[in-house]
Amino acid sequence: MAAYGLYTHIASNKFRSMLLLAGLFLLIYVLVYAGALLAEVVMRSDAPVAYYLRAAWRDLVTAFPYATGIAALWIVIAYFFHQNMIDAVTGGEDVTRKQQPRLYNLLENLCISRGLPMPKLKVMDSPALNAFASGLNRRQYAITVTTGLLRSLNDQEIEAVLGHELTHIRNGDVQLMVIAVIIAGVVGFFGELFFRMFTNLSWNSSGSDSSWSSSSSRSSSSSSSDNKSSGGGAIIAVIIAVALILLAWLLSQVVKLALSRSRELLADAGSVELTKNPDAMITALRKIENRGELPGATSAVMELCFDNPREGFADLFATHPSVDSRVKALVQFAGGRDPGPLALPDEADDEPESEAEPQAADQLPPPGPHGPWSDAAAPAGLPQGTPQGARPGPRWGPWGRHS
Repeated sequence: MAAYGLYTHIASNKFRSMLLLAGLFLLIYVLVYAGALLAEVVMRSDAPVAYYLRAAWRDLVTAFPYATGIAALWIVIAYFFHQNMIDAVTGGEDVTRKQQPRLYNLLENLCISRGLPMPKLKVMDSPALNAFASGLNRRQYAITVTTGLLRSLNDQEIEAVLGHELTHIRNGDVQLMVIAVIIAGVVGFFGELFFRMFTNLSWNSSGSDSSWSSSSSRSSSSSSSDNKSSGGGAIIAVIIAVALILLAWLLSQVVKLALSRSRELLADAGSVELTKNPDAMITALRKIENRGELPGATSAVMELCFDNPREGFADLFATHPSVDSRVKALVQFAGGRDPGPLALPDEADDEPESEAEPQAADQLPPPGPHGPWSDAAAPAGLPQGTPQGARPGPRWGPWGRHS
């Protein structure tokens, strides 16, 4: 983390953003070619593989301007309305200083201390402990926090979280993350569209099934060699198309690997540089640990968050380093102190109450024998008829206290 410069990180984010945008168009063309293969198979099922490949290429050349226009339109829509889409998923609402004076003042002080423009402030009603930054330019930047985070963290810890998200904006991480979300969304949309189209037009359509079977019978009646070159060609073309669609989807998911996990470590360090309080950053991480899941939020939104508890296969697709590694970096490079896993105040209050009753019952001594000595009157200061086994302490007999 210490050897990776801030300005190098910002420049790298800008370069990777351009590469991801170019990759978006490439993935769109791959999907269009795969869709053309499926369409050619549906229209003619008795041709060799070479025919399908050439015909799909001609279709791609014809559809090239339309595919480019659709991809560009998607980017324009996402550029201007991505925040509205995120708010629709998370339920985040703009707040003012009057509505959230504590939160607003903390963020404003951080911005003033570094001469940064004040982003929009949003709050989403959720018991989860999380926050995220979004936006593609200075007019769109926004920081969203949950109500659960506001209830569970103190001012210093909230300030550390805000400093983390503000660093994401300053470092250019937000633009890269939003572009990755756009790519995953558009590829997933078109991939599902082509799969549904092929399923409806070919496999689930009786007419297509009959044409497929009739063409198969014609080809089988001609000769065995023609059968191998025709029916087999259609199957191979379908396999190629499905493989291309799966490849495009997989590449859209691998795009998340371009979101270097070092960005979170740099944002943690940037927060410490803003607040001068590494301990607050560490305790905020420990409180948020395993409590940041936003029910109903898509994986794309979770990738924007302060902490993403959702882990990929063997952490291969994890967009965030573990909390332990982030805390370890803060202890090593910022001199912070790690208190270990922390319980929230409400959890600490509820736990003793739930455990107090069975523990107290277990600690009660067994009731004493009922006889002429143990059933005697209680000494002064104790109510008459008090059972001797109902409370811990010495027993009383007719001649005084028995140990």
